[in-house]
Amino acid sequence: MSGNKFTGKIPTEIGMLQKLNTFDLSANNFSGGMPSSLGNLSMLNILGLESNNLNGSIPSSLGKCQNLLILDLSNNNLNGTIPSEVVSLSSLSAVLDLSQNCFTGSLPMEVGNLKNLGGLYVSDNMLSSEIPSTIGSCVKLEKLSMAGNFFQGSIPSSLSALRGIQVLDFSHNNFSGKIPEYLVGFEFLQNFNLSYNDLEGVVPINGLLANATAVSVTGNNKLCGGILELQLPPCNFCNRLKGSKKRGLTLALKLIILIASGLLGLIVLLCILFIYWRKKKREKPSLGNSGSFFLKVSYQSLLTATNGFSNSNLIGVGSFGSVYGLLDKEWEKVAVKVLNLLRPGASKLFIIECEALRNVKHRNLVKVITACSSADHQNNDFKALICEFMVHGSLDDWLHPIQGELEAYEEPKNLSLVQRLIIAIDVACALDYLHHHCQTTIIHCDLKPSNVLLDDDMTAHVGDFGISRFLFDANDNDIGNQTNSVGIRGSVGYMPPEYGMRSEVSTSGDVYRYGILLLEMFTGKRLTDVIFAKTALPDKVIRIADSVLLQLGEEGEASTSTNNTLNQSHVSSYKIQECLTLIFRIRIACSEESPIERLVISDVVAKLHVIRNNLLGTGGTHVGRTS
Repeated sequence: MSGNKFTGKIPTEIGMLQKLNTFDLSANNFSGGMPSSLGNLSMLNILGLESNNLNGSIPSSLGKCQNLLILDLSNNNLNGTIPSEVVSLSSLSAVLDLSQNCFTGSLPMEVGNLKNLGGLYVSDNMLSSEIPSTIGSCVKLEKLSMAGNFFQGSIPSSLSALRGIQVLDFSHNNFSGKIPEYLVGFEFLQNFNLSYNDLEGVVPINGLLANATAVSVTGNNKLCGGILELQLPPCNFCNRLKGSKKRGLTLALKLIILIASGLLGLIVLLCILFIYWRKKKREKPSLGNSGSFFLKVSYQSLLTATNGFSNSNLIGVGSFGSVYGLLDKEWEKVAVKVLNLLRPGASKLFIIECEALRNVKHRNLVKVITACSSADHQNNDFKALICEFMVHGSLDDWLHPIQGELEAYEEPKNLSLVQRLIIAIDVACALDYLHHHCQTTIIHCDLKPSNVLLDDDMTAHVGDFGISRFLFDANDNDIGNQTNSVGIRGSVGYMPPEYGMRSEVSTSGDVYRYGILLLEMFTGKRLTDVIFAKTALPDKVIRIADSVLLQLGEEGEASTSTNNTLNQSHVSSYKIQECLTLIFRIRIACSEESPIERLVISDVVAKLHVIRNNLLGTGGTHVGRTS
């Protein structure tokens, strides 16, 4: 009902429409308060009340809408404090827009629950106090606007966790302190506005801060330096030195303590090494450049924590080893990957995986916590990786559940269309990072559902880098030979055709595997033939799609065991068919026979984001906020 001239109050009877998914009254002349009966709309995905004359406070009952993806209350006359129940809605994954109202008080600490939110807008209100440190938990945040308020204090260090942020607007507030150095490393940041605050100190000249068209620091009279285009006064070293004298004694004491601690730590380390040498402990074999990758744990500690590598702790067996789930009072829950060193090439795979994971860090890659390279009690070599534990297992477990295991679950293992699409985006983002954003390009070489793991929020993480490859410079012979010494090029069925002709590994090979993965995800079948998908487009796409997706679309239910379900009941059958058609086209373009005709993974990420926005209805007025 948006874009009309409706007046009066929103009727409380709206709360009786309990199967309502989208409620849009934006751009009208509604007045009065928001009815508390909105909290009865438990299946609501989108609530748009922006650009009206609503007043009063946000009803706390809105916190009952546990399936809300988009909440837009901007450009009204709403007042009072922001309810903690609203910013506790972990389902919000696209937009929370409370801008251009009259909200007072602070931004609730519960904002850290919005871990999947893409855009947060609270500009042009009367909010005060400091930015809560919990906002660093909103790791998928792309746009954050807090302009035109009374926020104060320094810009918190917790914001350094927002590595995917694209737009930051802190203008027209009372922020003080220095511009944080970590902002220089935000590679995706496109627009940064700090104008009209009380910031001080030197403006860095690296990263986005070197682009005057993307940065605004006007109205901060205590800033200096920066690039010439910002037209700031030069920094006076003498004045800075004078101001630092007050802290001189404290810094000197800290330096003395730091040096003393370092010397003590060195002495302790030398004593430990001397004791090990005296006891003639077997020295751990070198990992080349990976030698300083981890602080390693001992074989004995892993043996004890896994109850002697008991089968009761066994959670998976692969061709190169076994994986044990470990939960001990001295450990957090982790997964221990023990290599089968009787398998030829296993030791080299361990070195390769350590090297691959040494300098990579991405939210869609499995985090390796530490490693063990030692000897067991029979003096045999022992190698293991200790990784972050993934509560929901592998994508393969969800796509192809074993019939006997289903009885142990209260609900069947079904992934909705939206969940599969978001997992596909997560995997594509991981490949894009490995291919284009690492110091050295990494090719995974073994992408398949069993190597895609799901955490408690159903976020996908790509793991198992045992046969990955590096694209080094031609003169880097030593490492190049090391990483190409294992002749395995991936699992049968996922291997691109050119590898069968002894072609060199390439990023296009990973893209081919990704195409096979897409087909397997959305058909529910293993390794379906490429021609099968081509002949089904576009009219027969329903025939090849997983029947579970169609049932979920028709019945309006998305069954899963997590609390972070994205309900697709508001999605029409036409939209489902359109979405599947576009996904299968991407799949075909990824797995073309000729490598040069395949899509680049960054293009795949962009296309999938467009499909997601269209499917969830986050286009239109919100396209710029969720892209």
